[in-house]
Amino acid sequence: MTRYSSLFTGVAPEESVPGPEDQAGTGYRILLVDDEPNVLRALQRVFRQENYQVDLAANAQQALEQIRAGSFHLMISDYMMPGMDGAELLKQAKAVQPDMIRIMLTGHANTGAVMGAINEGAVYKFILKPWNDDDLRLTVALALEQHDLIQKNRTLQKENAQKSKEISALAKLTVTNRSQLAIMLNKRNLLNSQQVQELHRLQQTHREPIIKLLLERDWVAEKDIRDILRKELLVEEVSLAEFQVDPAAVSLVPQSFCERQLVVPLKLEGRRLMLAVADPMDMGLVDDLRFVSGLEIQAVMADVASIKAKIAEAYGGGAVDFKELETLVAGSDPYEGIEVVIEDADDQPLEELLRGTDEPPAIRLVNAVILEAIRLGASDIHIHPRTKSVVVRYRIDGVLLDKIHIPHQLHQSLVSRLKVMSELDISERRRPQDGRITVKTPMRIVDLRISTLPTINGEKVVMRILDRNSAILSLDGLGFSERDLTRILTLVDKPQGIILTTGPTGSGKTTTLYALLQHNATPSKNYVTIEDPVEYYMDAAGQVLIREKIGLTFPVVLRSILRQDPDVILLGEIRDHETAEVAFHAALTGHLVFSTLHTNSAVATLSRLFDLGLKPYVVATALEGIVAQRLVRKICDNCREPVAAKPELMARLGPLFAAQGIASFSGSGCASCHGSGYRGRAGLYEVLVPDEQMRHMIASGASVLEITKAARQAGTASLLEDARDKVSRGLTTVEEVLRVLGPQ
Repeated sequence: MTRYSSLFTGVAPEESVPGPEDQAGTGYRILLVDDEPNVLRALQRVFRQENYQVDLAANAQQALEQIRAGSFHLMISDYMMPGMDGAELLKQAKAVQPDMIRIMLTGHANTGAVMGAINEGAVYKFILKPWNDDDLRLTVALALEQHDLIQKNRTLQKENAQKSKEISALAKLTVTNRSQLAIMLNKRNLLNSQQVQELHRLQQTHREPIIKLLLERDWVAEKDIRDILRKELLVEEVSLAEFQVDPAAVSLVPQSFCERQLVVPLKLEGRRLMLAVADPMDMGLVDDLRFVSGLEIQAVMADVASIKAKIAEAYGGGAVDFKELETLVAGSDPYEGIEVVIEDADDQPLEELLRGTDEPPAIRLVNAVILEAIRLGASDIHIHPRTKSVVVRYRIDGVLLDKIHIPHQLHQSLVSRLKVMSELDISERRRPQDGRITVKTPMRIVDLRISTLPTINGEKVVMRILDRNSAILSLDGLGFSERDLTRILTLVDKPQGIILTTGPTGSGKTTTLYALLQHNATPSKNYVTIEDPVEYYMDAAGQVLIREKIGLTFPVVLRSILRQDPDVILLGEIRDHETAEVAFHAALTGHLVFSTLHTNSAVATLSRLFDLGLKPYVVATALEGIVAQRLVRKICDNCREPVAAKPELMARLGPLFAAQGIASFSGSGCASCHGSGYRGRAGLYEVLVPDEQMRHMIASGASVLEITKAARQAGTASLLEDARDKVSRGLTTVEEVLRVLGPQ
């Protein structure tokens, strides 16, 4: 129980870490600053029932003098004051007493100055006049609570650091290094007598392993040492990269000991502990570990770099930056501008939804994760619990990158906060759940599609980011070749029929459909879209959001839309026989339909349609075109340079790349692309437009091989051919094509 809560309950607080207020023997001390005496008296009355020591200051200079003379826990300052305004006062107050909580209270502030003070950390909260007395009391109470938590956290950190020093000191004393490595190397004329004596002298002085001292001086190459130990002394050597470390073994040996002695526990089998060591000739180390653990030690050899890497992996060394996390969670909050829009919350009040989950660390952590993803332009957020920490990963330009590491103890509150925001069941942790959030930030409004999945380390959360403000690209900006663009423009001008875009998830299918939809958009036509969720917002179209929980499914909406007199229909995805049947029926009855399928190529789409139960003659009659596509990362324009093509990569992409000497480019990495060499993405396309012969083949049930041959004869370029053209033009790299399309 905190000191503040005891003021209300009358129960004595538990023994806690003493703070400044304990040393002074008084309660919390707060300072009120305003140039209007009536406002000061009103503020003083707000806190008359609290056991605070309240000091008053009529201007900024007087407040600074009081701050320099004594310590305060919290300060509330007006903004508009003669001489020095509140923003400047709080900045100077922060320099004098950094731990003091600072609140700004004003009725007509300069927005730029106030936001500047907030972003610089000078202001904890910004409250508008006229204030609500209860809200102000609660804000001050929470601020003082946070002040205590920060002080306790710092005290615990100091104790932690001291304990770490003690453990490190004990590690020096507990192991008696009796390595014969230096003597063995001397016998093989790799070290002289003076070097051996110097190593033993240093070992006695610093209490560090001989192998570490030897490698630091670079007297003998580590490779030579390993060769001797393996070939002449028959010491078993292991490849640590292939080992999955046993958590039970890790718990037996402290991390500080492993780092100092260059050892790492690998697995525990009965009473035998397998241990990878850098110096297998140090019998003192093995004997001491055998005595301390009570286990039989099986020592195997590994190189120093592999041991250090495996220690970091097993113990989570360096992955969790608790200092940065403390700044994010406990410091001033620059992310308070984020607002969650909960749709259809009439059945349950917002206050009830958020009760129990509005602790500042959880809220700030979620806000920071979302806003950082928006800032970096990520398409997906992965919150992935691992053994030692929780990793927040962002998919940027189609590639997942580890960006934030947080400790496991914050994982549950993070997931609970996201579940409340997306109206999911907090108590259900054993089954997958799906939901959505609409997030309004100071910059834009985005929709987040959320999916949770129970794993052995906890619930994994994946969020797809859909930016409502994203501009719909033009057909010219999608990257079609001149030949394919001509075909696409012909397809868009069709008055009826169905046009499909195909490819895996995240290949840009919906982006292509909206570009097709908008190309010839005129007020004389009725446009309707059916999506789950709505990825782009288009004023000219009536957009319907699928909600399967209430029975608003694709087939139901599609049937209803046909009674709305549509000219053009955009269907988010054809998932089942019912949806496919209604969509193709609409295409046969005078409507132009755009939709997507998940297939690997344009011709494979035909097989998928047949699998859904459509008749071949229906497909042959209604189908106007298929666009198969993939997305590859574009080479950064600022650091693009020609490079020699790697023959082994060209060979893996097949004869189309290997047979011709095409130009190859790469990005060297610069500030614009954050050193990756890539910036943005481009599409690879395969446009199939069936002619009369192909329609006859489809209707008569021809094989995929026959239809593919007919498509090639009709001039359809494959994805690989389009990729070759984009590589030779310097838009992407051979490595990127191999990553996306795979070996051919």
